[in-house]
Amino acid sequence: MTPQSLLLRGLLALALAASSASSLARPLLTIGHSSEPSSIDPLFSRTGNNQAAAENIFERLVSTDPNMQTRPGLALAWRTLEPTLWEIKLRPGVTFHDDTPFTAEDVVFSLGRAPKVPNSPAPFTGAVRSIAHIDVVDPLTLRIRTKAPTPDFMEQIGLVYMLSRRAAEGKRSEDFNSGKAAVGTGPYKFLRWQPGDSLELERNEHYWGRRPDFDRVLIRYIANDAARISALLSGSVDLIDSVPPTDAKNLKDKPGYTLYQSPSARLIYLALDSSRDISPFVTDADGKPMRANPLKDVRVRQAISKMFMREPITTRLLSGAGVPAGQMVPEGLGGYASSLPAPAYDLEGARALLAQAGYPKGFGLTLHSSNDRFAGDSDLAQALAQMMARAGVRINGVVTQPYNVYAGASGKQQYSAFIFSYGNNTADSSNGLTNVLATYDKAAGTGAFNRSRYSNPELDRFLSQASQEFDPEKRDALLRRAAEAGFNDVGIVPLYFPVAFWGARNGTVMHANKLERTSMLYIQEAK
Repeated sequence: MTPQSLLLRGLLALALAASSASSLARPLLTIGHSSEPSSIDPLFSRTGNNQAAAENIFERLVSTDPNMQTRPGLALAWRTLEPTLWEIKLRPGVTFHDDTPFTAEDVVFSLGRAPKVPNSPAPFTGAVRSIAHIDVVDPLTLRIRTKAPTPDFMEQIGLVYMLSRRAAEGKRSEDFNSGKAAVGTGPYKFLRWQPGDSLELERNEHYWGRRPDFDRVLIRYIANDAARISALLSGSVDLIDSVPPTDAKNLKDKPGYTLYQSPSARLIYLALDSSRDISPFVTDADGKPMRANPLKDVRVRQAISKMFMREPITTRLLSGAGVPAGQMVPEGLGGYASSLPAPAYDLEGARALLAQAGYPKGFGLTLHSSNDRFAGDSDLAQALAQMMARAGVRINGVVTQPYNVYAGASGKQQYSAFIFSYGNNTADSSNGLTNVLATYDKAAGTGAFNRSRYSNPELDRFLSQASQEFDPEKRDALLRRAAEAGFNDVGIVPLYFPVAFWGARNGTVMHANKLERTSMLYIQEAK
């Protein structure tokens, strides 16, 4: 056989192999997502909508399984050499989408950039607050000195997405949005983002992990629940998230479709502006501006909590797809305190507390909420407003907005009473308490999501002690005491933990998870 014929046969074999490999993947998956990111920069915001987009493209040192247990990610192993010294071994053979190797220098860059992204509505400052110094031992080994013993250090820094120093150094968030700096190690590569419309991805052929099932992914952002359901039933999308509980049963019984569900560790809560003497959307009972902010009084906050019928909210508004909440985490996670059940509805008790606080005729509030962050968020706002009005609070208005607008405004303290959620993504309450209820301190990295600027020295003290406690039982006890300090003082008003629903056409499999994530880490083609 001639050299030319051998070359031709070799080229033909390669072509056939490529064709066979391509046929193993579905050409296109289309997802209908309820809320879009505010940026493709994975370190711009820790909000769930941003992370759901980011984790398709970028990865972290550690990952979290559907039950929120930590497992190796880009870090293959780690250990403590001393109480304040960690050694981290990186996964070998990992490359970025531009084919450059992932090394310790990229980790140093990413951890350094995390707290410095301008205009972040939910910064990653808290994730790196414990770092004192980083040494690069070799391209795949780091040693990190912490400021104090930090038992959950890997969980903390494990929240930070790893960037390519080469691609991202000196770049702004806008450069990620255009794709210029959107270079990760994840299973899919960035193609284009059209804000308000869609995000397009393509398979990373050199991904170090499990081979992605789809050549391309189109994520369409469809905020309206009915429109999202319609898109699934018409076949224009293969999978949707945030299926309203009222539609879940119908979808479950519909041939050709599968309903997926998971109890969530996300806390839905009402935040109250308890830090300022004058709050922008507080009035007296006649609708006139007030010189004193009633939300600073714990009795008023306790009264508001008593106004809410949590059980009917979960059984009627959510059709049973929720669990009434009285604290940061549901039962089963570390730091859960049995002393903090969901507060009972007590209309007369609420009115009595308002009178004791000096507001026998009540006062006025405007209630703000997102309208596309979680199932029924705008309906929840209307229900809470009605319950508060029944107890004597004048409702001056209920305002709902798209989440990517709403989140930024809430971070700038533009509201007085506003509905929010926090997705607990670790095995205990420490991150939630530290980010949502701890005193806001940008330098220390605490209170990153404390949009009401609530402050409680007792809670801060217990959290600080828990953060340095390696003994699991002692740490858990300190977290319980921190929760009691914050929730007895009604730092936020806990409402419920939802059940999350996804709907898919047969042929697409969704791995339901407590994180409520709708990303390609949890979606596969049916085999």
